Amino acid sequence: MKTLRLILGDQLNHQHSWFQEDQEHVIYFMAEMRQETDYVTHHIQKVVAFFMAMRDFNEWINDRGWQSVYYQLDHKDNTQDLIENLNKLIKEHKIEKFEYLAPDEWRLDQQLRDFCKSLEIEWQGYDSEHFLTKRKDVEKFFEGKKRWTMEYFYRDMRKKYDIMIEGDKEPEGGKWNYDQSNRKKWDEKTAIPHERGFRKEVTEITDLLKREGVKTIGRIDANNFNWPTTRQDGLDVLNYFCEYLLVHFGDFQDAMHTDQDYLFHSRLSFAMNCKLLSPLEVIKTVLSRFRESGTPQIDISQVEGFIRQILGWREYMRGMYWSYMPGYQTKNKLENRNKLPEFYWTGETKMNCLKHSINNSLDNAYAHHIQRLMVTGNYALLTMTDPSYVDEWYLGIYIDAIEWVEITNTRGMSQWADGGLVATKPYVSSGSYINKMSNYCKGCAYKVSKKKGEEDACPFNSLYWNFLEEKKEHFKGNQRMNMMMALLKKMDPELLEKHQSRAKDVIAHPERY
Repeated sequence: MKTLRLILGDQLNHQHSWFQEDQEHVIYFMAEMRQETDYVTHHIQKVVAFFMAMRDFNEWINDRGWQSVYYQLDHKDNTQDLIENLNKLIKEHKIEKFEYLAPDEWRLDQQLRDFCKSLEIEWQGYDSEHFLTKRKDVEKFFEGKKRWTMEYFYRDMRKKYDIMIEGDKEPEGGKWNYDQSNRKKWDEKTAIPHERGFRKEVTEITDLLKREGVKTIGRIDANNFNWPTTRQDGLDVLNYFCEYLLVHFGDFQDAMHTDQDYLFHSRLSFAMNCKLLSPLEVIKTVLSRFRESGTPQIDISQVEGFIRQILGWREYMRGMYWSYMPGYQTKNKLENRNKLPEFYWTGETKMNCLKHSINNSLDNAYAHHIQRLMVTGNYALLTMTDPSYVDEWYLGIYIDAIEWVEITNTRGMSQWADGGLVATKPYVSSGSYINKMSNYCKGCAYKVSKKKGEEDACPFNSLYWNFLEEKKEHFKGNQRMNMMMALLKKMDPELLEKHQSRAKDVIAHPERY
């Protein structure tokens, strides 16, 4: 039976069972489409990385003598629409059966479900064979429970996959979670090896994007592209991380520094999110390095902190996505309506923390979780930005951003737009937290130590108290907010008024700051 198999750009799983079967009557189809480059404005490095990874995967298919149709962006037969392309191919190649891997984005999932309903030939959907859970496993795990606490799900996953478990289902080392050990400011003395580099020349793709008029954000050095876009690249980065960075990953995973783009982070998220690497092989490789004897010895806190992000947080967020979509994409519990400032696209601001975090993202299509959560996300929430604008920016700016992982982190963890489904309280702070975890406050135009609404005080300080005052009705009954709300209540009214006045000016005129 002549079969057409669709592979999307984030489904580059070399180990999928499809590739263990007889390929005689199979045609694989992949396409670079304006449908995907244009639904939000993406970072140019993100578009380049996906196109490079897709092209390499198609070459891998062809090297094995298997048949494929690949539409580059400017291919003469490319309609730029997935469904139109599929209908055209089915007719031209007299296809008798259509097969696809279940998409991880609700948008594409619905598009393909509707398409299959219209088909007059056989069709079948398959699992992508990447994640350690099914779409609804998280929902089933928490069935009947009031709160979906990630920690309990994570512990269950540790037991289920026998990851760092001893004896009668007890955690190795005696603790499930070493998060308290993972909150150190980088001391500037602990050496950070340079990231594993590739220095690829990608002018063919950047020229294509320019020629076709694809609108992008961010910057790129087309002669020195530095992201893993093949399976071997991903394995190289993984091995490099284990050899040189894992030893201090947990210590400094929350740290931020003006001189360091990546610190001890792995830079594996793109390779994982387009499925060049599987979560289980990443975890097993890290555990293998941990168990090896040698110098330096790696502390369990470094390893547990990394595994928690993949085995716990990543699977949990995907489960939240499939449990609450499509309604999740419109949640706005705090009723925030403001727009993002222009400096999110330029990096031009006097606030040092935002300038460095945003420019890192514009330069590298990257930011680690604390930069996303406690700098750019914190500012967006404190300025009461509409989460739809925040979604659009986060989905576009980061190389690893695919909606299933982006929107749950943005609307849930970062913007508290879901009202506490993911996080029990909003992750907001004054400038003190940023100063604690970084050197951003040194050399800033504003002083983090000034906390009385002065003109040269850190804007985060006034924004923080203004936010609590503006949203206090939303936090009634939230026990985790009790202490801060009590402090707000005790604040001198004149001081609070100063904070509110300053905050309102910051929100109304972000270009001044």
